[in-house]
Amino acid sequence: MRDLETFRTETRAWLEANCPPSLRGTTRGPSGEDGGSYIWGGRRAVYPPDAKLWLDNMAGKGWTAPTWPTDYGGGGLSPAEARVLEQEMARIKAPAPLISFGIWMLGPVLLEYATEEQKREHLPKILRGEIRWCQGYSEPGAGSDLASLRTKCEDKGDHYLINGQKIWTSYANYADWIFCLVRTDTAKKHEGISFILFDMASEGVEARPIKLISGSSPFCETFFTDVKVPRQNLVGKVNGGWDIAKRLLQYERQNISATGFGASGGGYDIEDAAKDHVGVENGKLADADLRSRITAHKMDARAFTLTVRRLEEEAKAKKGPSPAVSIIKYAAAKVNQERGEMLVEALGHQGLGWEGEGFAPNEIAATRAWLRSKGNSIEGGTSEVNLNVVAKRVLGLLDHQ
Repeated sequence: MRDLETFRTETRAWLEANCPPSLRGTTRGPSGEDGGSYIWGGRRAVYPPDAKLWLDNMAGKGWTAPTWPTDYGGGGLSPAEARVLEQEMARIKAPAPLISFGIWMLGPVLLEYATEEQKREHLPKILRGEIRWCQGYSEPGAGSDLASLRTKCEDKGDHYLINGQKIWTSYANYADWIFCLVRTDTAKKHEGISFILFDMASEGVEARPIKLISGSSPFCETFFTDVKVPRQNLVGKVNGGWDIAKRLLQYERQNISATGFGASGGGYDIEDAAKDHVGVENGKLADADLRSRITAHKMDARAFTLTVRRLEEEAKAKKGPSPAVSIIKYAAAKVNQERGEMLVEALGHQGLGWEGEGFAPNEIAATRAWLRSKGNSIEGGTSEVNLNVVAKRVLGLLDHQ
């Protein structure tokens, strides 16, 4: 392995030379209905010149997925080197060049379960941001009990035929392809599920956005009517999709936890908001009770961040996340929701805003983010399901008869 200090010096010099100054100090692309437009990549992404240059530079180094093998376009970095890259990007406040379900969830399971042909077909496109993916898991009647899914996949000889419906499909209306759980055997539950990939532009695919109480529509109802899918798009074995599904959910929960769902509050720091709206006396927040709760929350948030970092390092050393990510997913939802609640409380009547000149943009964003945070304990596996995973797979507890 290369000397880390030498690698750090080389990485720092490369970032200084290749990260456009106009992007430094930002954390993501522009806000929008699709969660940030170009940073998700895909066929329809319209890039500002510097953002495209940054993506191409990073993808050329393989640093959009730095620990993936170089054979598929990844950076081939060790976990320690990837940590150095992360630190050096943070030092100059460089944004992630690409935010992708393909990188977070699909890519890691393709590396484990896909054929060589499938890896070479899909992984380089994921890394370069050419294809934007969505996740076809939950269905009406198959949410927490995901294995009850009914979307039917029939073997028609030279292709598969898919009919059914998915729900809460994040950004399906912007996605190019979908990784989807389908039922290939109705006689079995978990053992009758397969994992398949297909183009969202296929005939018979329809995505309908769902408007949330926050006013945004990040989720969709997705319908499949006689969708023809090439046989080579099946990942793993027929009826072997449940193991892939569980593995992918571990990666999803790990990444949701690492980002903390984003900071609930639309970027309005809770301490600043409290000082602005509650006031300061003798250099301290005037409301002693709120001050105490904010302090406790910030301590919890810091402890959470450090724990996530430790588990990430353990996951890299063990070549993948463990069921312990369910602990962090549960904690991430709790920390983020508590923050949103306290932020709106600190805003007082200014936390009631929806639109209009009487409310500042960050106040409106905080209110909408608080409403959006209500879904944190549902998405990526409900808090109840995650607690069950912790009880059974982490603590080794058995159901009492």
